[in-house]
Amino acid sequence: MTDFQNYIAGQWVASSSGAWFENRNPADTSDLIGRFPRSSADDVNRAVASAAKGFAAWKAVPAPARGDVLRRVGDILTARKEELADLMTREMGKPLAETRGDVQEGIDTAYYAGTMGRQLFGKTVPSELNNKWAMSFRRPIGVCGLVTPFNFPLAIPTWKSFPALLCGNSVVFKPAEDVPHTVAVLVEILLEAGVHPEAVQLVHGLGEEVGAALVSHPDVPVISFTGSTATGSIIGETCGRMHKRLSLEMGGKNAQIVLDDANLDLALEGVLWGAFGTTGQRCTATSRLILQDGIHDRFLDRLVAAASKLRLGDGRQAGIDVGPVIHAESLANVERYVDIGRAAGNSLSTGGARATGGDLDKGWFFQPTIFAGVKQGDRLEQEEIFGPVLSVIRVSDADEAFRVNNGVKYGLSSSLYTSNVNLAFRALNELDNGITYVNAPTIGAEAHMPFGGVKQTGNGHREGGWEVYDFYSETKVGYVDYSGRLQRAQIDNY
Repeated sequence: MTDFQNYIAGQWVASSSGAWFENRNPADTSDLIGRFPRSSADDVNRAVASAAKGFAAWKAVPAPARGDVLRRVGDILTARKEELADLMTREMGKPLAETRGDVQEGIDTAYYAGTMGRQLFGKTVPSELNNKWAMSFRRPIGVCGLVTPFNFPLAIPTWKSFPALLCGNSVVFKPAEDVPHTVAVLVEILLEAGVHPEAVQLVHGLGEEVGAALVSHPDVPVISFTGSTATGSIIGETCGRMHKRLSLEMGGKNAQIVLDDANLDLALEGVLWGAFGTTGQRCTATSRLILQDGIHDRFLDRLVAAASKLRLGDGRQAGIDVGPVIHAESLANVERYVDIGRAAGNSLSTGGARATGGDLDKGWFFQPTIFAGVKQGDRLEQEEIFGPVLSVIRVSDADEAFRVNNGVKYGLSSSLYTSNVNLAFRALNELDNGITYVNAPTIGAEAHMPFGGVKQTGNGHREGGWEVYDFYSETKVGYVDYSGRLQRAQIDNY
């Protein structure tokens, strides 16, 4: 058994509490990956104090040079892609094809960050006064607390840390306790590439202990959180009271709409991938399928047949389509929602139980599950499950489909399958989501585009793309008056 450590103040160290938690393979719970420090607020305090020193040094490095460091991070990730994919599948469960994609997302994010080192644009505008220069530019903010989830063990930490570091900030990682190993390796790679040793800190532990201490720390002006809406609301209250800059990326209840004129083969591939890829454990996962009357029955029949053939197992084995859910609590939550669906009279078309037999008995596996006859307003249609459960809703036309899509408290991703170009552009405009795909599933964000949602999915900020660089930097405005005399702006000079 391996004991892992925090990375604080330029050193790999144990927690001051002396306590540990275990990290086990969700596909085989007898496989103990290692023990990780169950850290305390004292560890957070030491990490933040060191990160403040790291910030002072790292922000003095020119932004293009910081970009060069992150480009080297991309090179290292590329060289270690298979190794990283394997360790991610072992601790998170999704198949290797998906964890390779997780690493590639980090690689893409690194190379994109490298280019942004020469693109932290400000603006120069005409002054209203003679012989005066008016301009803006971007400045780093300080220590950034990054609280990351289990479902993308590498990609999401890179979405947060690479832009933060490129802008000149220092970072303190608090990874999900279900996937601590991946971020530990990411920190090693950042250091190898040349990030200042105190510009990055890693504190393992539980959310209510380490996460809460990081969020409420007075010397951490920036918090980025990905996780549940309930936890995000608590974080929002703390950060609002303390005037922190906060990015929240939270829940989703994403719908794929299939209209009568859709390419049904394409739509079938899309919903299988969107609903059961990552075992439904994506904030963008397809948890609702909205089918128009004309194709409802035959499409549902094809979907049930295809879903029942998906192969479950250890994602490191060839031919596996669906891995385990992350832990026992998640498995119990999925079972609870199956009971809720049955009690509401929803029709269980396939699945609905733990997947057992052979090696499946070793892990947290649940059958891909489809409920038909779900009505708008049913709990299965309204609440985020975060597991392999798909609710099917019948509608009469596109107008009703759009209303059903918009009738939830979340607004992350949506998808429309149609051959009608007019409806496609209506969907882009009318579906109340941060992301809409046409003739593609609800999952599949690209690293160079903004990512995030509306309503209770987020608080208006975006991960990824160019917008995230505005989040991790502040606008500084400068005026240079070379007239040699007092000139008064904001005075009636007319």
